[in-house]
Amino acid sequence: VDGVGLELRRGETLGVVGESGSGKSTVARLLLALRRPEEGSVEFLGRPWSSASERERRPLRPRIGAVYQDSQSSFDPRWSVGRLLRDAGAGDVGELLGRVGLAPALAQRSPRTLSGGQRQRVSIARALATRPDVLICDEPVSALDVSVQAQILDLLDDLQRRHGLALLLISHDLGVIAHMSDFIAVMRDGRVVESGEAAAVLRSPASEYTRRLLADAPRLDRR
Repeated sequence: VDGVGLELRRGETLGVVGESGSGKSTVARLLLALRRPEEGSVEFLGRPWSSASERERRPLRPRIGAVYQDSQSSFDPRWSVGRLLRDAGAGDVGELLGRVGLAPALAQRSPRTLSGGQRQRVSIARALATRPDVLICDEPVSALDVSVQAQILDLLDDLQRRHGLALLLISHDLGVIAHMSDFIAVMRDGRVVESGEAAAVLRSPASEYTRRLLADAPRLDRR
């Protein structure tokens, strides 16, 4: 990525959209401090983040949760849902499952026996286990059926508003981004080509690239 400047604020959802290779997932890795920027910096809570040592970052890591595209590959197949959540720091597993719309009885199940939508809800529960301030969601619905995508996005939107989270939503699909974003940044070839309030970007896109993404985007109906 080159010259990317983004601000993620508490209580807001920032949607980052772009085709494969646009650099959007690199942004997620930089924000999670899984990769160091060659130039520039990332700050968290007004403090250096990307330039800090891992020892300095460790106390703050629980304040950032992450949800990824492939939930199954991030689960230990030998563990039950309950053990996965307790290992992530959950105190009351049943309450946490209820927050994401799952029955407490699912704590005894293996993630392998769950549907794709249920597994992604478990992923969201795991990300919320430490009560984070920031939630980074990298293609959280792209592996799901269209019928399930809107349900998961509505859940994320509810959680973001209920807990005042700063939520970063990353997707190749502008329809997904439009579903719940307050602000949108459009990326292409490692650069932000357009950004602004979601309503303005969607109503009057300034970039031809954004117009093409908008024309190709399916509509996900809210519940």
